[in-house]
Amino acid sequence: MLKNYKILTVTHKVTNTEDIADFIIPTDDKTELASRLNELKANYGLGELMYLATCNRVLFFFTNKIQPDTSFITSFFQSVNPNLAQQDAEYISENVQSIEGNKAIHHLYEIAASVDSMVVGEREIFRQLREAYEECRTYGLIGDNIRIAMSATVEVAKEVYARTRIGEKSVSVVSLAFRKLQETHVPTSARFLIVGAGKTNSLFAKFMLKHHYHNAVVFNRSIDKAQAIADELGAEARALSDLGNYQDDFDVMVVCTAAVEPIITQELYGKLVGKDERQRIVIDLSLPNNVSRDVVENFDVEYIDIENLRQLAKENMAFRLGEVEKARQLIGKRVEEFKMRFRQRQIERAMSDVPTQIKAIKSHAVEQVFKNELDKLDPEARDLLDRMMNYMEKRCIGIPMVAMKDAYRKLHHQAGINKDANPHNVK
Repeated sequence: MLKNYKILTVTHKVTNTEDIADFIIPTDDKTELASRLNELKANYGLGELMYLATCNRVLFFFTNKIQPDTSFITSFFQSVNPNLAQQDAEYISENVQSIEGNKAIHHLYEIAASVDSMVVGEREIFRQLREAYEECRTYGLIGDNIRIAMSATVEVAKEVYARTRIGEKSVSVVSLAFRKLQETHVPTSARFLIVGAGKTNSLFAKFMLKHHYHNAVVFNRSIDKAQAIADELGAEARALSDLGNYQDDFDVMVVCTAAVEPIITQELYGKLVGKDERQRIVIDLSLPNNVSRDVVENFDVEYIDIENLRQLAKENMAFRLGEVEKARQLIGKRVEEFKMRFRQRQIERAMSDVPTQIKAIKSHAVEQVFKNELDKLDPEARDLLDRMMNYMEKRCIGIPMVAMKDAYRKLHHQAGINKDANPHNVK
């Protein structure tokens, strides 16, 4: 029954993102992870188990007849991470949400459709959820119940992305900055100066790599961090202190450091460009800005700054949030549909033994009950009887199958479900 579907989860909506790490299985080793998950499954009597861990959520999706109470949840997560043994039960129960039955399926749908995400509409969680399923399947943790639930989840997420605009209009400042850059039609041969090697510029470099921009020099206080980005791009790394001595040309400057005052001053920028007065693109992703206003006012630059990007991201997020209600209405309908699909699957499981049982009855009749009488028949009579029994066997097997399909069609018609929909397409 649906009530056997259970979720224990810790999310950004309840818990500080730094504390979410307390509820993750503390290992990066896949073999150890598989072992730990199988231990949890066995020790807590779980029928099936799926585990998802991201920076914004931890989710254990499992089947079990027991209602997870405070004692179960406390013990479970102390087994997940022994460090939680130092925390009291109240800390664990305050951070863990327990969801079951229809609500568990609904929650799974909302995760996959990124309705429940920290950044609504970002499809990364859909990929992470599918990868988590595949990983747990290879660990031998997944059975038919989670398989059909995840199959339906994949269908619903795809439908939400196709029928709503929840994933449109980027809300990532870095993505928006790169999109603005592309609008200037900068050729892939353009020379980039990347100043700073933190997370923001590292992400910007990934966009560069994806769109085949490799001609770059990365400047940073820590040469090792600069080298990491440079290696990814196949570019050059230099110390930030050498920026003033840079004498080669550039087309685009991307700046993001932890400095609290402008490091790209009018004097430094003038030294970098010399007498070449052509327009260049300057992207300032720092807060506060690392590019002096004097540079923007006194040089010919296409200036892309974080404040304008943040405002655009805010407007785009408002647009996405406006699509959430549409997504939730669709999800609600699909949860109701899943109830019927689940019942259908239960009948299919029960019916799957019918052919074997009929064959067993036939074999028992021929080899034991009527053996003596059959042995007295002449070959022609025996051959005729065998053909008759084989015919009846096939007909007997077919009758309940046809009846079951007719019942499905009627139920699907009443519920308005596409009769060709296949809820079992996750392999």
